Amino acid sequence: MKSVVRLFYCITLILLSSTLSAQQAAPPKPYGPLPSAAQLKWHEMEMYVLVHFTPTTFENKEWGYGDADPKIFNPRSFDADQIAGAVKSGGFRGLISVAKHHDGFALWPTRTNQYNISKSPWKNGKGDMVRDFMLAARKAGMEFGVYCSAWDRNDPEYGRAAYVDHYREQLKELYTNYGRLFTSWHDGANGGDGYYGGARETRKIDRSAYYGWEDLWQITRRMQPEAVIFSDIGPDVRWVGNERGAAGETSWATFTPVGPEGTKPAPGHVVETFLTSGQRNGRFWIPAECDVPHRVGWFYHADQDHQVKTPDQLFDIYLKSVGRGANLSLGIAPMQDGRLHANDVQSLQGFGDKLRKTFATNLATGARLFAASTRPGTNYQLRNLLDNDRYTYWAPDDDVHHPVIEIDLKGTKRFNLIRLRENIKLGQRLDSAVVEVHLKGAWHRLASATSIGSTRLIRLSAPVQAARLRLRLYAPVAPALSDFGLFLEAPGPAMPYARISEGLEKSGWKMILPDSSGGKNAVDGNKNSAWLRDGVKLPLQVVFDLAKESHFTGFSYLPRQDGKAEGLADRYEFATSMDGVVWDTQAAGEFSNIRANPVQQFVRLSKPARARFIRFTVLSTTTSAAAGTVSIAEFDLYK
Repeated sequence: MKSVVRLFYCITLILLSSTLSAQQAAPPKPYGPLPSAAQLKWHEMEMYVLVHFTPTTFENKEWGYGDADPKIFNPRSFDADQIAGAVKSGGFRGLISVAKHHDGFALWPTRTNQYNISKSPWKNGKGDMVRDFMLAARKAGMEFGVYCSAWDRNDPEYGRAAYVDHYREQLKELYTNYGRLFTSWHDGANGGDGYYGGARETRKIDRSAYYGWEDLWQITRRMQPEAVIFSDIGPDVRWVGNERGAAGETSWATFTPVGPEGTKPAPGHVVETFLTSGQRNGRFWIPAECDVPHRVGWFYHADQDHQVKTPDQLFDIYLKSVGRGANLSLGIAPMQDGRLHANDVQSLQGFGDKLRKTFATNLATGARLFAASTRPGTNYQLRNLLDNDRYTYWAPDDDVHHPVIEIDLKGTKRFNLIRLRENIKLGQRLDSAVVEVHLKGAWHRLASATSIGSTRLIRLSAPVQAARLRLRLYAPVAPALSDFGLFLEAPGPAMPYARISEGLEKSGWKMILPDSSGGKNAVDGNKNSAWLRDGVKLPLQVVFDLAKESHFTGFSYLPRQDGKAEGLADRYEFATSMDGVVWDTQAAGEFSNIRANPVQQFVRLSKPARARFIRFTVLSTTTSAAAGTVSIAEFDLYK
């Protein structure tokens, strides 16, 4: 009898399995370009950091010129574990070591040149900081990547064929000696002023051809097949086109790189029009990375200790990067002693706490979901939207492109964040989504979003309370929605950063050259106004009468803040005078990276100064080294 029952049970299971199999529809056909396995893993990481620490840190500069003596690089309390631990506490899943920045100094004992860490006094020349960062990242459970600058302001062969060989050998060393990498990071800074072994000259290169990028990418593919390659144009991840950490409100993961005037695109040589938004019908899956420094600049400067981004500011950046289908790359900057400042550590910890508290509870969990069309089979059910899995999904029948999902929250819930995700293994299918709320017997539009992709976070202007919602989806094909979430944003901790210096009172200041009208917009305390001068020949001397003798220790220059890149001073000279006739030069240098990161530039003088007149000479701008526009949104002096 038992054998008969067992046989009947087996037959029933077989029949039931066959019935379910017959009812299981085929998955939707993929739509458009698809992410690779490495890109999928990259999307899942969401956030990582880029660590800038070279002799430039010890020079108090943003970009090193390539002439720093390696002997200045001696971080006496270097602690890679402290840095990695702070990064981990912020919820970041990877760490990228700037193994070589534009100054050319290598943080590992490379065989390609003598300008490297083995020539520094740190660890008696026996250290390898790239390895230390790698080991600390692995210990903290994070992924590890490297950035090796293509531009080298120290190498005497830069601009010639021999340097390309040097650069490729450097990459091969990094690909060979530091385990599996999650990314190989390359930026578009190529060619310009440099030391070049003592030549001290400007060297320009053909950015589209000099490095032979396509051949170089093949080295990466062969030696680090799991690493995504980042640059302005990809080929795996593209730059978002700004250093504010913000993708476009519409941000497609699909993109077609195009070079200027129809030339071949390359890092630093690409039409930037669609970097921020991507393209709906782009030929390739090349999502955006949003990079932004934790401070004002990428390297440590003591006078920026009070300007570390707060947890709330970081969260806002998270919503505009990860929340728009991109990834966030945060630049962190150790101090000269080789540790992160307490303000940086506190900010990272506070941001991580806010993230964890905000997303700990999906308020939509347990909701009842209804849709007029659901694809047959257990793989496509509505319950998949609430299981916190990026790749299980709900899908309607193939001919349903504008479905509607009703959501009964089984009680009133208070929230201000809405999360949507697509199963991007099937492509970026959704054009847009609209969320409606049921109030007083009628449906009302609550929020909307375009380009959903891997993650879309919609932040409401204020928390709402609702019991019923409706989700309208719009796509050219059947959607494949994988996630629906509701969250209430947790408050971020206050960050009581102490300001190091106080600005001088500017009432009575007047520009006397070149603008006899007074140049009011340059000293009015309003960063959104700007003094502009068009069609000028450089250098241009800008002279202010301070109205009285003043004492100060530094100055700052803020370029125009209207989003335009013309006329940003990038090389300067600063002088002082008591009578406006005899001048003493107090500082000279460059505002590195000001085009991509047009923030306030602080300069601490080597010694305190006193003056009635100051002269700011613009030697060159982002527009031209000879002529063009000059802008000053605000000029300040500091006690």
